[in-house]
Amino acid sequence: MNPNERELHYPLGDALPAPGSVIELAPGVRWLRMGLPFALDHINLWLLRDRQDGVDGWAIVDCGISNDATRQAWEQVFAEHLDGLPVLRVIVTHMHPDHIGLAHWLTERWQCRMWTSATDYNAARLSSQSTTGFGGERSAAFFASHGLTDPEALDKVRARSNYYAGMVPRVPDSYRRLMDGMTLDVGGHAWRCIAGFGHAPEHIALHAPALKLLISGDMVLPRISTNVSVYDLEPESDPLALFLTSLHRFDGLPAETLVLPSHGKPFTGLDARTRQLHQHHDERLADVMVACAERPSHAADLLPVLFKRKLDLHQTTFAMGESIAHLHALWHAGKLVRRADSAGVWRFSVTG
Repeated sequence: MNPNERELHYPLGDALPAPGSVIELAPGVRWLRMGLPFALDHINLWLLRDRQDGVDGWAIVDCGISNDATRQAWEQVFAEHLDGLPVLRVIVTHMHPDHIGLAHWLTERWQCRMWTSATDYNAARLSSQSTTGFGGERSAAFFASHGLTDPEALDKVRARSNYYAGMVPRVPDSYRRLMDGMTLDVGGHAWRCIAGFGHAPEHIALHAPALKLLISGDMVLPRISTNVSVYDLEPESDPLALFLTSLHRFDGLPAETLVLPSHGKPFTGLDARTRQLHQHHDERLADVMVACAERPSHAADLLPVLFKRKLDLHQTTFAMGESIAHLHALWHAGKLVRRADSAGVWRFSVTG
């Protein structure tokens, strides 16, 4: 257990749902877990007992990626853990592949509607047709403009032109829109939508005060910091400032709130965790300032400053996006200036 986790409490201990199985967290709230083919090897998904138009059933929150293993795991859940009731809707927290990948299959399988934010719905539609930000020539050129020069790494980024669509081949043709502050009636329980920015275009977390539950999606995770990246589609963006501001939307939730994250185990200690995340990024920003004070630096220069472990290609892509995000936060705050060098690579230095 890392030092930060000592401030958190895991009411279920080390219990994890077995593949194709569930753990009941509260009446009508079930936790299941699907595998992922990455270093982060799982995603947590949720079943909420629901009722719509006089019909009893379930709402699914998040979907897993589109592959045979995930479909098979879902079929086992359908056969053994729905109490003979149908799925009435699919709620998607945001557009990343592990969350929306199987939404098209689930909604067609159960003839129901997907609910998500408009921004993430349209971002998913765009990305499933063009892998902007996730791979391809434009993505490689963008990372090269921030100092990634390894030919093998850039070739692999170019080759991933179908990266997003490989896990999200389609999105549903229609959807119901979720917005910040909306309250969903899910099986007689009120779930308030809390929009978050920086990690995804318009991430929706769900808070049920009566159940003392928060489905935090990827906005608050217990063991790892949420990925916050700049990509080629919005090359001058400042997502880290958006993310850190969004964390304050969870301020004031009751201390006993059980946080249901997309990765890791359910925990209490939300205020402690958001404080840790602010501190983590404050420390990383300070490290970036020191590095840029020593010499003008590009994002690739800062990878060993921000990440102490060896990175594979999947991790390097996210790490480059995060490195740029930290530089941009300081640049937009007026603490760094950026200039393109003779090779067209953006280098950042301390102002003054």
